[in-house]
Amino acid sequence: MAIERVRLGLPTKSILMVGLRGVGKTVLLDRMKDYAEGTGIQTCRVEAPEERSLPAILAPELRQSLLRLSRNAKARDLAQRALRALAGFAKSLKMKYEDIEVGFDFDPEPGLADNGDLEHDLQALLETVGSAAQPAETALVIFADELQYVRENELAALITGLHRTAQRRLPVVLVGAGLPQLRGRMGRAKSYAERLFDFPEIGPLPPEATKRAIAKPANDQGVEVTSEALDSLVIETRGYPYFIQEWGKHSWDTADASPITKEDVENASTSAIAALDESFFRVRFDRLTPAEKRYLRAMAELGAGPHRSGDIAVALERGVTSLGPTRSQLIVKGMIWSPHHGDTAFTVPLFDEFMHRIMPGDDWKT
Repeated sequence: MAIERVRLGLPTKSILMVGLRGVGKTVLLDRMKDYAEGTGIQTCRVEAPEERSLPAILAPELRQSLLRLSRNAKARDLAQRALRALAGFAKSLKMKYEDIEVGFDFDPEPGLADNGDLEHDLQALLETVGSAAQPAETALVIFADELQYVRENELAALITGLHRTAQRRLPVVLVGAGLPQLRGRMGRAKSYAERLFDFPEIGPLPPEATKRAIAKPANDQGVEVTSEALDSLVIETRGYPYFIQEWGKHSWDTADASPITKEDVENASTSAIAALDESFFRVRFDRLTPAEKRYLRAMAELGAGPHRSGDIAVALERGVTSLGPTRSQLIVKGMIWSPHHGDTAFTVPLFDEFMHRIMPGDDWKT
């Protein structure tokens, strides 16, 4: 796999998993991190919130990785130099990125990752980190979630740094995850991004895998699930792992005894949907402005999607151009994405059904 290839100094692409909400990207990311650490790889794990900069979330995690690396006798001197590079990096960028907060274990080395230009300094920092990992026969793997929230100029700097470490065969690689728009954002940030990354798409499970995901945990506890119940769960969950967890839990709680039946699943659907409405869906809905809610309700009126922007505008009785800012802000918030030019789709599975429940009738039109 990519992590072992980069440790060996072989040509390696970074991995960026893309998919809708609830398909298990974060779980996969954490499993890969656990695997990497179990083989002696140095890792750092970051999640990109909407309002924080990439340098701010990356610097503290890099510090922890470098401190661990500095305990290796073969890497000590170079790891300490990388810590000096990190100090210069953070101090030089503090004016531009005020949210950087990281402890300094060494004084900066003048001229090392301290120009105050993110693209140049991050490249120098990652090169220094990779040079430290090499003699220790390990690698640094950056595990990054929610990458669609990183600003494009910061993505450009990250891509440049990874490109340089790849050119020098230094053991640094990125394993990330994000919503489907991440592919386009990476390409806009740097046109050569497609050559540096693989973009595996993580989607819903096929029917047989969905059934196994439900039946096996139940069987392990001595509980059977009827074939009719499994068929019903496939239909209800559409194969999305997060929904499989919810329907599985509520079906278990509803059933009085083994086996879990189709009737148990049908009775559990009410509580499963209510739980999703109050957590998975509602937490996203509550972040929206009234105009954004109406836009999504118009999309829901048209069905699951994707939909043409013009059709959404017709549903809202507005011009396409006038809705542009609302659409753009919904993309920034990670609520919708554009599979093709002029198309708009939900990033949250079954959100169209939720919008009908939360904004019923026709009052939303006014």
